[in-house]
Amino acid sequence: MTSLPTGVGTGVGSMPGTDPTEAAAIVGGELDFTYLAELPARGIGADMVGRMGTLLVDMPIDAGPWGYRLAARPSAVTRAASDYLRFDLDALEELWDTAGFIGTGRQVKVAVCGPFTFSASVELPNGHKVLRDAGAWHDVVESTAEGLREHAAEVARRLGAQVTVQLDEPLIGAVLDGTVTPLTRLDPIRAIPLPEVVDALAGIVEQVGRPAIVHNCGAPRWDLIGRLRGVGHSVELDAAISSGPDVLDTETLDGIGELIERGDVLVAGVVSAQRADRRARAETVASGLAAITDRIGLDRKVLSDNVIATPTCGLAGASPAWARTALGICARAGELLSEDPQAL
Repeated sequence: MTSLPTGVGTGVGSMPGTDPTEAAAIVGGELDFTYLAELPARGIGADMVGRMGTLLVDMPIDAGPWGYRLAARPSAVTRAASDYLRFDLDALEELWDTAGFIGTGRQVKVAVCGPFTFSASVELPNGHKVLRDAGAWHDVVESTAEGLREHAAEVARRLGAQVTVQLDEPLIGAVLDGTVTPLTRLDPIRAIPLPEVVDALAGIVEQVGRPAIVHNCGAPRWDLIGRLRGVGHSVELDAAISSGPDVLDTETLDGIGELIERGDVLVAGVVSAQRADRRARAETVASGLAAITDRIGLDRKVLSDNVIATPTCGLAGASPAWARTALGICARAGELLSEDPQAL
């Protein structure tokens, strides 16, 4: 298995707007470590949960009264999600063909909804969340591994690229804490034990057989990060970039240090995904990351070997102008990390 690219910038997953060609052009124009964008503004089936519904094997989805629901057979929602994914991949392939990138082995990332966030978001036919049924969420885990493996293989085949996979798990904290909203207050959804979550995610990564990132837009779950090894983990650091590393608590500093020292990759959320920040500069981001490594006591070489710079989350809620700017800042910050981190 190839390693994650480091000392680079990339995006998280989503982009604003509804035009896949425009999104692919922005992402490809700003980044060397590009990614297949999601465009949730197109409607149902276009967000990360809808996309996962078309990638899962033998687990189609439909629209229920309160959101997505597992279905007995492919529905209009499944077909729409499949069409959106095909449009997005066609746009990316056309861009790469025009630029002469196909077959060059460039890096590309595909992001999908992780199995626990999917199971916490989607209902069973009886109205309960998938997560409430241990057999059902285990089926989602198995289907995720198979579907993601096939999806990554198709992207690699069509682009001739090195593919990294990303599991988006914004609800992982609620899953671990047992706070996922149930059908009724009298029937709570139990917490999934940490070892089961770790085993499930590690099993997916092993079966897919490609470099992997686990992304969580919320507070970092250091209990999960400490046990799930061999992948990149996201940590939001934009506050520390703007205010200095002293705003980070001891748990975060220790967690980053442990993550990097064991050889894994810090996917640092360094630029706001939602709010345009006129003060944001690539130089500020790079020097801020250097200050964090200095505070922890790490050699600055880790900035080129173990760090990826990204926005804090997907850019679907940003203006097109800020989405382009944020990606450009991350890309240039990555270049600065890889060029001469000692000079920052």
